[in-house]
Amino acid sequence: MLTPIYRHIATYSSTYRALAITVLLVMLTPPAWVPPSEHLTHIQAKDFITIHTRNTPTTYYEGRQGPTGFEYELMQRFADHLGVSLNLNASHHPESVLPAVREQGDLGAAALPLLPNTPGIHYTRSIIQMQPLVVYRRGLHGIAAPKDLVGLELGTLSGAGTSQALLALQRDYPQLSWKESHELEVAELLARVENDTLDAAIIFDHQFRLNRLFFPNVERGFFLGEPLSMAWAVPSQRGLGLLEAANQFLQTLQEDGTLAQLVNRYFGHDDYLEYVGTRTFLAHLDERLPTYTGLFKQAALETGFDWKLLAAVGYQESHWDPDAVSPTGVRGLMMLTNPTASEMGVADRTDPAQSIDGGARYLRSIKDRLPESITGDDRLYMAMAAYNVGLGHLYDARKIAETRGGDPDSWQDVRTALPLLQQREWHSQTRHGYARGGEPVIYVRNIRRYYEMIEYVERSRQQFFQLSQTPMDDESLLLFELIPPLN
Repeated sequence: MLTPIYRHIATYSSTYRALAITVLLVMLTPPAWVPPSEHLTHIQAKDFITIHTRNTPTTYYEGRQGPTGFEYELMQRFADHLGVSLNLNASHHPESVLPAVREQGDLGAAALPLLPNTPGIHYTRSIIQMQPLVVYRRGLHGIAAPKDLVGLELGTLSGAGTSQALLALQRDYPQLSWKESHELEVAELLARVENDTLDAAIIFDHQFRLNRLFFPNVERGFFLGEPLSMAWAVPSQRGLGLLEAANQFLQTLQEDGTLAQLVNRYFGHDDYLEYVGTRTFLAHLDERLPTYTGLFKQAALETGFDWKLLAAVGYQESHWDPDAVSPTGVRGLMMLTNPTASEMGVADRTDPAQSIDGGARYLRSIKDRLPESITGDDRLYMAMAAYNVGLGHLYDARKIAETRGGDPDSWQDVRTALPLLQQREWHSQTRHGYARGGEPVIYVRNIRRYYEMIEYVERSRQQFFQLSQTPMDDESLLLFELIPPLN
């Protein structure tokens, strides 16, 4: 018979033995097995895929033809490839996407840099290369090499990947410092460079090409470090089925040339809104406009516009090229979207007669839908702006103008508010979200400029030249060059 002390020892020994066996079993038992296609099967069963993204020009935003953006097109194609609907969560900033993917699924697509060994995340194959670029305020001199960044007020976006190049550079230049923010987007960062809050910023080259026209006082500097790969992110604990499907999808797009076409469409045309020089415009005026003048005049009779204004819109849209395709994929001389063409009864967008007629009637319908409180030239300019950016974004800008103490019926005040749609601080409060708000401002300014030149040429020819017989001399060309730009 055991004494009490030995009885306790025996009890403890049994307890420790059982505990040891339990620990050993836990150590030897593999983690819960996840079927390789568990995640993909779940997505197909619920019939939609949730993608975490950002409301930016390179990812996703609402354009005049509806949702658009480089990664949005890829997302929509991938959802179609899987045979499911697309459900977007576009409320993120760069640093919030990966936690959402880990905790909620299904996929992150938000200009994400491929950073190896990210906990809980698998990355797809590379989609495009993203080259960090130094941009700086015009007027600063000697910004030509990495050493020139020391001592500057420098900024970048937190979580975007650009800070990797700065961290590498800091090893050579310990005095280098910079500010990071997850509350800003690229347009806001560039605005801070332009308004002297920052001296310079680090963004990606393709982002600058999309935004440079809106920030004329920001200069392109030099590339910094090596390119990073843009990739998609999926949770790593739910099998490899979705990752493999995404990689196969992206590889197919790369091999059949579709990916290259999308890259060229979104990032290969940074001069869409550039004002065309006088001599180029006059050459097109002589070579192209006569073919379509009758069509513009007929459309003007039916819609009540000045035919020269319609011609100016057509030139801004396509340079009077009926086969033109815009960076966002709309077509024709007046660049009608598919929904707009359908609404206007246009069967062939590349047919000049149908395009001019449909474009004029669409501009008329926009003008007629504006509130009656908007009158005169303000009404015309806002209609043209909405032709470019969409009525929804125009209404958002009017609300911003009113919030800032301006007049929502004044083009002057709305013109100032439109670029704020590029800033998260403002577009997060609107119904339609981010827009390339600087674009309609340049768009309207260019049309007014082209209209003025067409009118000048017509008046000059009637007064001084025989139509199409006498070329314009250098003195007349000089007069065109001296026409002041419109604000």
